[in-house]
Amino acid sequence: MSPRRIIFIAVALLVSGLTMWIGRSYLEAQRKAALEAQRQQPALQQPATMVLVAKGNLAAGQFVRAENLRWQPWPADGIAPSYIVQGQRQLEDFIGAVVRSGLGDGEPVTETRLVRPRDRGFLAAVLDPGYRAITVNVTPASGIAGFIYPGDHVDVIVTLQVQSEEKDPANPNRTKTHENRASETVLRDIRVLALDQRVDDQARDVAPKAASLATLQVTPKQAEVIAVVAAVGQVSLSLRSLARDEAEAAADSTRQQLSYTFDSEATRLIRPPGGGSGGAMEVVRGSKLNKGIR
Repeated sequence: MSPRRIIFIAVALLVSGLTMWIGRSYLEAQRKAALEAQRQQPALQQPATMVLVAKGNLAAGQFVRAENLRWQPWPADGIAPSYIVQGQRQLEDFIGAVVRSGLGDGEPVTETRLVRPRDRGFLAAVLDPGYRAITVNVTPASGIAGFIYPGDHVDVIVTLQVQSEEKDPANPNRTKTHENRASETVLRDIRVLALDQRVDDQARDVAPKAASLATLQVTPKQAEVIAVVAAVGQVSLSLRSLARDEAEAAADSTRQQLSYTFDSEATRLIRPPGGGSGGAMEVVRGSKLNKGIR
């Protein structure tokens, strides 16, 4: 083999080896650059901002539970000052609040869309449209010993004193006054809004606590009825079952279905009003006697 061919082959091998080395070095440099970019990318990204949003649709007047709220990542440039950001507020701060205006699923929660206990206007937000709130005094016995909670439904019973007149058998010209006690269910299926100052139905005390005041949701006419019976007698609450019977619900719509009971029906040791002679009956209101039925 001639020296020229040997030199040519040597140069060709040298060029090929140099080309392969340069190519391999370039690919290795590119791989290292890609890995370095991947390592630096998380450090350059800012952590996502979590915003409090509604979990499902929330209607106006609805009590907020823990399952109705969630934290959701939100673009930093799209966060309004009214949004509730994680780290600044706690989700638990809004449990028991009432939705002032409806929220859609995933819609950010703001202070103006919820009203919390002790906030001004909270009770008004709890009321259904067209209804009123009225408060009555209750005792541990008349308030079911603390087993009534906001959101429950009750019947309203009044217990009062009645008087009847009957002729004296020994002297027909004289009449005798006979006193009786009677109770009447004056309203049915009334929603309890608050007990004392507790208006949310989310918290459950470890032990039942007897309340002294009960705030009820009623119509304007029912508010007048309660105002009258609270003045003439003692008001008691009768807790209703959560399960409703359709026939009973239809009967509750009229006052003709409301019942009353005299003490003489509860025990035979007490004489019935009027002594069965059809005498006049009078209802005691404070210290005054008001003529009732004959």
